Amino acid sequence: MPRRKDIWRCAIVDRSIRDVLTDGLSGADVHWLPEQPAFTFLADPFGMEVDGRRYIFVEQYDYRTRHGVIDVLTVDDRGGVIDQQRCLEKPWHLSYPHVFEADGEIWMLPEAHRSGRLTLYRAAAFPEKWEEACDIELDCVPVDATITRFNDQWVMFYCPATSKRTKISHLHIAFAENLAGPWRSHPGNPVRIDTGSTRPGGAPVPHEGGLILPMQDCTRTYGGAIRALVIETLTEETFAA
Repeated sequence: MPRRKDIWRCAIVDRSIRDVLTDGLSGADVHWLPEQPAFTFLADPFGMEVDGRRYIFVEQYDYRTRHGVIDVLTVDDRGGVIDQQRCLEKPWHLSYPHVFEADGEIWMLPEAHRSGRLTLYRAAAFPEKWEEACDIELDCVPVDATITRFNDQWVMFYCPATSKRTKISHLHIAFAENLAGPWRSHPGNPVRIDTGSTRPGGAPVPHEGGLILPMQDCTRTYGGAIRALVIETLTEETFAA
């Protein structure tokens, strides 16, 4: 077990993600989720509301096994946890459970680069049961792949799992008409090289015809902060932020 450990903790903020990215957290009400058992933590939260119930999908990490799995928390209107249960577990490390709705179904695109592939999951019985839908082929094995609809097509942001450096400093983009692909790589990949704002850190938000993409600031340490990357121009040939 490592002598020095990062213990992360998730919280619910009574403010829209758009307001957080544009105005920050000053004055916002923050509801911290309960601490986890010793040597474990929750991280990478993605929220979703379905049929009037609020769910938070998280990485649950255990330092004793050095292995992450995906849990789902059901929370009430005040941010209190009603239930926590395991919803996805594999032989390899899982994190960053990016959940979203499309084509009348609910999907999850978790980070799983140690498997050597990017697998898209479909909710078989939301929120606790998921099935493999397909593997997504990109120009590299991705880290923290983040997907959104933009200009009538799917766009994916990710970092290559090629090295420790590229995982936190090289931003790649791909495009597709359908979730399963085929996916087309942006010819400018990596479109951005910067340790402070290239590794995705949450779902993109539409903004003034472009996108705001939450990014992890890894300048001093991995995941040291979240920065808003304002993408002003994004086509299959161009990129400006």
